[in-house]
Amino acid sequence: MKTMQFVRGVFAAAAAAAVLSGCAAVSFVKPDGTTDEPKWPKWDSVSFDKKRGTFPDLGSLRQVKPGLTKDQMYYLLGRPHYAEAWRPVEWNYLFHFHTPGQGTDGVTTCQFKVLYDKNMITRSFHWNPVDPATATCPPLEQPAKHRYTLGADALFAFDRSSLADLQPGGRQELDNLAAKLKQFDELNSITVTGHTDRLGSDAYNDRLSQQRADTVRAYLVQKGLPAAKITARGMGERAPVTHCSDNLGRNALITCLQPNRRVEVEVDGYGSK
Repeated sequence: MKTMQFVRGVFAAAAAAAVLSGCAAVSFVKPDGTTDEPKWPKWDSVSFDKKRGTFPDLGSLRQVKPGLTKDQMYYLLGRPHYAEAWRPVEWNYLFHFHTPGQGTDGVTTCQFKVLYDKNMITRSFHWNPVDPATATCPPLEQPAKHRYTLGADALFAFDRSSLADLQPGGRQELDNLAAKLKQFDELNSITVTGHTDRLGSDAYNDRLSQQRADTVRAYLVQKGLPAAKITARGMGERAPVTHCSDNLGRNALITCLQPNRRVEVEVDGYGSK
């Protein structure tokens, strides 16, 4: 029995030595989960994911912060890439990012290090550019404005503004928009703006444009978008996109002014699909 235990001990020690010798880049991690000198494994010595690293989900990557458990990190980013389960306080990843015009074939590659404290809670993080060596890591997409214009005549029955007044085609258009917005990696804000043409009084047009914006907002919330991030406003006839002569007959004038009757949805967010 003792002989068998001795053999097992020798084997375990040899295996540990083999792992240590194969991973020379080991950071000295303090009990508080920090290091003064992060060391990196050879970038192409990845053990998992076919030894190629991964394209991380940007929404998940933005949720990485101090105070997470290993289970939470595993859920967000997956297992570490460098076969370092034996290093309980240091996980390393190899991440690729789509960066048109930069890196190799429009892809920038970076290493990412996660350090845990003595209680196995995330405390500090480090990035190491690989390709190009001068890259900014992570090269995350910056927030951008996305604008979608919906024709009010297609959305609503004539001179109407409630949910019950939405045209079948308008409902489908809003369904498509809601599905697209739900695919964003991150939504900072959504502004719904109603517009009218210049026919009718200012007060009437202000009220109608606000009611239609409120209805579109309510529909998007109904489809699962966050109510707290959606605002609605009515601009009435103040922001026309086309101008038409008063010499036109009424029907021709209504047709000419059609582009002004619209609802605009402006989105501030990351990662539109």
